[in-house]
Amino acid sequence: MEKKDNLILDLSFQFSLEIITFTEKLQQEKKFNLANQLFRSGTSIGANVREAQGCESKSDFIHKMKIAYKEAEETRYWLELCDQSENYLAPGKLLEDIVSILKVLGKIISSSKS
Repeated sequence: MEKKDNLILDLSFQFSLEIITFTEKLQQEKKFNLANQLFRSGTSIGANVREAQGCESKSDFIHKMKIAYKEAEETRYWLELCDQSENYLAPGKLLEDIVSILKVLGKIISSSKS
């Protein structure tokens, strides 16, 4: 059976891997609290997207994607804090990536409603 490409699954999985690497760097800098928050919200996006793939109904699918969207917004907040604080590592491309993920999730949610 051929694996079908799924943009949001791929984006969110790759993003989770990058979040793991970034939060490990934060932990090396002893920024444990923010690292933990960012790890949880950043990896939760992909977990909710993956869970949505096995949903039992359209409304269940939309609900899971909305949770993923909310987690992505929270993740953007933590990344912006890192970016704006002089005592934290700059998140670099992660900020661009989370904006892309939010756009894709937003489109999925709006097109699933119609």
